[in-house]
Amino acid sequence: MNSITLGERLPNFSAESTSDKSFQLSNYQGKNLIIYFYPKDNTPGCTLEGQDFRDNIDKFNALNTVIFGVSRDSVKVHEGFKCKQEFPFELLSDKDEALCTLFDVIKMKNMYGKQVRGIERSTFLINTQGVLEYEWRKVKVKTHIEEILAKLNELNK
Repeated sequence: MNSITLGERLPNFSAESTSDKSFQLSNYQGKNLIIYFYPKDNTPGCTLEGQDFRDNIDKFNALNTVIFGVSRDSVKVHEGFKCKQEFPFELLSDKDEALCTLFDVIKMKNMYGKQVRGIERSTFLINTQGVLEYEWRKVKVKTHIEEILAKLNELNK
């Protein structure tokens, strides 16, 4: 799978999901999608980011938008994270990095003075026709939700 670019229709893809579901992009035609990639379940930044999405779920619902979080963690680990944080959205497991490759989010990062391969915190807005409408890379968690909601409000005008 090649990576996608802004303005491009996404290929239909599937992924393992929490709640004994299988995610299929084609099942969300007519809805805006927020797919956010994060490094790892149960870490401070990733927990805060998920909580921000959780705490603003009514605003996203009002804007015809469904949220999905993605990391390389297993569905089993995702289930525990989702339950503990009471996330009202599903988490997708990308153990084989197919989605990470499609969205080009695997990067070399510095961690404790060493270069490691990991997910660069990124969010993607896919419009109701399945087209990549907007992307946020190198996300800063503190202001991120406001940025996404502003873009969705602009899109829905």
